[in-house]
Amino acid sequence: MRWDNLRQDAEAASRLPGIDPEPVTRTFDAPEAVGIRFHEIHARSAINDVGPMSYVDFRHTINPYRGCTHACSYCLSGDTRVLRADGRTTPIADVRTGDEIYGTRVSGRYRRYLKTQVLDHWETKKPAYAVRLENGTELVASGDHRFLTDRGWKHVTGEAQGRFLKAGSRMVGPGAEASGLVGVDSAARGPLRVVEIEPLGREIEMFDITTGTGDFIADGVISHNCFARPTHSYLDMNAREDFEREIVVKVNLPEVLRAELRRPSWKGELIALGTNTDPYQWVEGRYRITRSVWEELLEARNPCSVLTKSPLLLRDLDLFRQLNERTEFAASLSIPTLDERAWRATEPATPNPRKRIEAVAALREAGIQTGVLIAPLMPGINDSPQQVNEILELCGEAGATSVGGVALHLRGEVRAIFFDWLRQYRPDLLRRYEDLYASGGTMEAGERRRLGALVNRGGRARPRRPATVDRPGETGPTRPAVPAPSPQRLF
Repeated sequence: MRWDNLRQDAEAASRLPGIDPEPVTRTFDAPEAVGIRFHEIHARSAINDVGPMSYVDFRHTINPYRGCTHACSYCLSGDTRVLRADGRTTPIADVRTGDEIYGTRVSGRYRRYLKTQVLDHWETKKPAYAVRLENGTELVASGDHRFLTDRGWKHVTGEAQGRFLKAGSRMVGPGAEASGLVGVDSAARGPLRVVEIEPLGREIEMFDITTGTGDFIADGVISHNCFARPTHSYLDMNAREDFEREIVVKVNLPEVLRAELRRPSWKGELIALGTNTDPYQWVEGRYRITRSVWEELLEARNPCSVLTKSPLLLRDLDLFRQLNERTEFAASLSIPTLDERAWRATEPATPNPRKRIEAVAALREAGIQTGVLIAPLMPGINDSPQQVNEILELCGEAGATSVGGVALHLRGEVRAIFFDWLRQYRPDLLRRYEDLYASGGTMEAGERRRLGALVNRGGRARPRRPATVDRPGETGPTRPAVPAPSPQRLF
């Protein structure tokens, strides 16, 4: 079982300084959180890197807890051959964590091959599709698997979110050539044209891996790996329901962070909290790990920021003041609506949004740079001018230094979850959303522009000290001097 890597004998050889020698692997149910189980673990690392291809403003994150509803998996048949670093190929079913294989990395204008490691490996059972190429190669994959084409990453079928393959699509990869690839431009060898995509009409055992580059070479073409699913499947948990009810707690995270911040190689770059799971979710009231993280960042005088939906962050206002004085710190609160009906329908487990505005005012009174994200914006649910204007007005009165809006993203399995919610609670909007997301997980461009204009024009309030925005899909002035983290998953 994957928990075995946390055993004392497995950990002793690589233990970081300052870590308690007794590993923690405790699992329990809390009476005050019915239906949720907590798993206490010893983390091996604290600071996570964000890849250079990301559109976010930060390059490092910390996540004290694991637990999310946005799982997705991209899988291949077990006999799909993965290109190893030594030029040989191995069936993906036989690949193991730690194996050295080929991946790619964007360098300037080019995507080049390089050697990377397998970080995780798992299997599942999914409906199978055959993708046949003009050179005779047949790839068997799930509908949501992604391959690199000369037009970017594409899913196997249109049943998955995002752009998808079709006959004539041109896949990128080295083909049968398996030697001397390091540093070679991935486009140097001509693309392989897709001839046919056929549903096989049955479920089969499939496999996927996570790599250091986020991709790998599968049967001669470049294949994307999964990022979200391993966060729970790594511990032998289901990547769907368990993301909601199995919360992993990194009980030693502050100690690990302390050691990492003291390494000579660490350059004191901005670290963002709240980019994956909320650091101020309910469990933080029990463990106070996030507070300990701030204490370590304060000791190191390391720039940092936070994104949350919870006014619980006011508990740590004393630390924010000190961070603001000694280094750079910014906060951002997500407030998608003030309408009680819309709030209870879409975010029933989150704190009252009006309490979040009170938190904005308290943070600003303390001199903390604080932004607001009206996110996600959902047509027909929280996009009425009256609702948006009220948020803008109250946030302006609270002194928010920035306000921006983000249209609802429906990537991965969250698409099906949201559409199921529409069928049950808002069937009147179902056809509208089918049209808005006909092309995949991103809202139709014209509607995004309308929502952007709504945030930019609405209300009498204007946030103080506005700045520019880089992130696609965001609207309005959103980046303060120290950028608060933009959410990677918004619904």
